[in-house]
Amino acid sequence: MDWWQIALIVLAGIVVIFVILYFVGRKMQGKADEQQAMIDQSKMTTSILIIDKKKQKIKETNLPQMVVDQIPKYLRFRKLPIVKAKVGPKITTLLCDEKVFKTLPVKKMVKVEIAGIYIVAMKGYKK
Repeated sequence: MDWWQIALIVLAGIVVIFVILYFVGRKMQGKADEQQAMIDQSKMTTSILIIDKKKQKIKETNLPQMVVDQIPKYLRFRKLPIVKAKVGPKITTLLCDEKVFKTLPVKKMVKVEIAGIYIVAMKGYKK
């Protein structure tokens, strides 16, 4: 085999890998768009009192088992942004968007957009 034949085989392999990654990426983007549409459809604005916020593994939180089972396997061993907040009369554990988590103040009343148990956005808080 000449060097150009080996280079051609390697180039063909790289092209095949890029084609596979392209289609997998399109499929994942479609799923992400679908999930974002569901979140946008079901979000509501409410005022909550932030009691505590920290990053924890999902097994260390006191989320219901049904919620833990729905979290993808690759996220179960990662630390996720968890917020303990008083929503109305009861104290609830909520998941939070990474960008919102950084700006949430502790021990303050804030207006947030919530979709289920997921804090999507924070509205109108000034320091």
